[in-house]
Order: sequence, then C-alpha cells, then structure tokens
Amino acid sequence: MSDSRPGAAAVKRRVVLTGFGVISSIGIGADEFTRSLREGRSGVSPISVFDVEGFAHVNGCEVRGFDPQEWITRTPVRELGRASRFAVAAARMAVRDAGLDPEWLAGRRGLISVGTTDGESFELDQLVETDVAEGPERMDRQTVRRVPAARLSTTIAQELQLTDVEALTIATACSAGNYAIGYGFDAVSSGEVEFALCGGADAMCRKTFTGFYRLGTIAPECCQPFDVDRKGILTGEGSGVLVLESLESALARGARIYAEVLGYGLNCDAYHQVAPKGSSVAACMGIALENAGVKPEEVDLISAHGTGTKANDITESRAIREVFGAATPRTISLKSMLGHTMGAASALGAIACGLAITHGFIPPTINHTTTDPACEIDCVPNRAVDADLRVVQNNGLAFGGNNAIVILGKYEGGAGAGAGQRPLAGSAS
Repeated sequence: MSDSRPGAAAVKRRVVLTGFGVISSIGIGADEFTRSLREGRSGVSPISVFDVEGFAHVNGCEVRGFDPQEWITRTPVRELGRASRFAVAAARMAVRDAGLDPEWLAGRRGLISVGTTDGESFELDQLVETDVAEGPERMDRQTVRRVPAARLSTTIAQELQLTDVEALTIATACSAGNYAIGYGFDAVSSGEVEFALCGGADAMCRKTFTGFYRLGTIAPECCQPFDVDRKGILTGEGSGVLVLESLESALARGARIYAEVLGYGLNCDAYHQVAPKGSSVAACMGIALENAGVKPEEVDLISAHGTGTKANDITESRAIREVFGAATPRTISLKSMLGHTMGAASALGAIACGLAITHGFIPPTINHTTTDPACEIDCVPNRAVDADLRVVQNNGLAFGGNNAIVILGKYEGGAGAGAGQRPLAGSAS
C-alpha cells in the first residue's frame, strides 16, 4: 500500500502478463500461435463466412477449425454472436493458460476490457439481409439479442461467473486492443483490481469487407506490408485476451511470466477519418516510451500496425524513423500473416510480442519481395530470426487518429523486497 503522507512517493504495482488466449487464422492457443509466428504461416483463404459473389477479390483470413463448445461450457453458444464466441473462448483459454482457478478469480475484484471495431456486425449483416429480402418482421429474435457489443465483455463475466468485475467494451476501432490493455494496466498497477482480462475481438463481416473494398484497399491475393508492390489489406478475424496481474500475485502463486507491461501511450488527433497523421503517431510513441520509462535506443523490436496500404506504411515508418532515428529497431507486421483483425489486431500483436520475448525470436513479415524505399526499416522479411528481446513496442493505429501503443519488457526475476512496486511516473522520488 502506498504512503499517503505529504511528499511521499506514490507507487504503482508492476504488472505482468501470465496468460494468453488466442483465436486466429494461423492458430488457436498460445502454443500453435507461437509455432505459426516462428514459421511465418499465412492465414489467407477464400472467404466463406459471407457471400462474396460480385467482388473481384475474395480472399480473407478466416478462423477455421474453431469449436466454441470446447471452451464455452456455461453459456449457451447459440446466444452468442461470432465475435463474442471468439472473445469468451479466448478469455477461458487465457485463464487456463495462466493456471488460474476460476473460483479463485470469482472471489477477487477484477476487470474485463475488450476492444472491438465492429462489435457484432456479423449478426447485423444477417438482420439487414433479412430486412431487405423479407422485411423487418421476419428478423430472427435470437440474432437480435446477440447484437449488443457490450456482450463481448459481459459474456466473459457470465461464462467465468465473475461477479465482482467491471466489464466494458472499448470501441476505438483498430487500436482498441491496446486501449483495453492500457485500461487494464492502470487498474492493476493502481491496486484498483487484482486481475484484468484484456484484449480484443472481431468477426469478419460483409459490411467491413465492403467498406474497405469501396475504399480500394482490399488486396487481390495477400497482404504485403512495407513492400514496394503492396496493394492493401486483407480483412481477418479472431480474438486475443491477456491475463494481467501484479508481479507480487504472479510470484506468490509461482506463475509463468511471459513479459512485463512497462507502460503505454494514447492520443487522438481527429486529423482525418481514414488517413493517419505521422506527427501524431510519433507523438504517441513518445508518450508510450516516457510512460514506460524507456529510451528509444532500448527498444529491440517494433510490432507495427503495418496494414499493407500505401499511406499507412509510409506514414508509420516515417514516424518510427522520426522517433528512433538511424537506430530504428527491426519493425515487423503481423498482418502479413493474420490479415487485419480489426479490434483484435493490437491485442494479438501484444500476445505475439510477449511470445517473442519469452521464446527469443522475431516473427517475420511474410509475402515480402522488395522493401519500399519510402519505408526505411528492416521488416525481417519472410523468415523469423532468433533474438534476445528485452523491450518490445506494439503499435495500434485507428481511423479517426485513435493511436494506442503498448511497451512490454522481459521479466528477468531477481526481485528483492519492494521489487513489486515502483514510483508512479511524475511522482516524487
């Protein structure tokens, strides 16, 4: 407990990641996800979850081989939308991966924060299709009940029987997973909660695919971030959920620690509906590094937003160069493998960063031929490389200028008395 006397240093608990839940097009669960990242697997396949007749490009990154009933045992699966199924299953998986007893969790104050871009737009697509074809009176009532985006978080509490939690859904589009992690970091580090289940989830839907298609940003075959011949994104889907808890808690129960959350940064420039603003992205990196107490030269790897569009990749890489200069760390894009998983993107990115730190490797940017000269980075083309990673930066950028960046560090142990706490940024020393 911090000392409240005048002039005393405010302290916050160190926050670590002890459990990962992964639902993705390249693997389900942390182990399979790790193998896929190391091998540079592609999640691309023809879209089957909605009708793509009439579109010239029909590839996406769907989740396949996922049985929700393997993970969702208390909540009737038919009551959950596609995105909620991903979120709830990933949360159950993360809790199990962390070695946590749900009954132990149920007796403690916690937080559930899930980021999303589309909520349950997959369900809305079905309702709109019925409305157009048959009229609103023919809409399926069960589908209507699955629509509220709040269910992405509240159904996790329902499934895990957590009654002393705040459950919220954060709708800051493609950076929402990092927003959710930042929210959980603050709650755990301040002592407001004892644990947090944080991440993001989205399901592929016709609405979003069509929107990006009309913008001219859907790639015909694959996603090629930072490549001179890149042609755009592929829409994807899935969920990533992380268990955040204090270092003291993790050490007390002998938990495996993937990484430490060192800090994060947020900003919103409202510059443009869809175009990123380089100076704002650079400023957000600066905020995150300062919050984490990390110098630019200490960062070993950047997991970029890296969508594979002309504007995003150039803007982001230039912002990175502005912050890091000639010593720019290796900078990868997981979207080359996963596609753009929208609200799940930065959550899956944070998990990939934690796994890379734990297992000592840098995932590749696949589908790469020649780096665009306007993107002055080493994107680790096509093959993973071994690396001792100490500090990793995970970028999340979103429409409307909603930027969120999380900094993770390697936990090396050797904690003595008081090592579970450190001064709050800006507090008296």
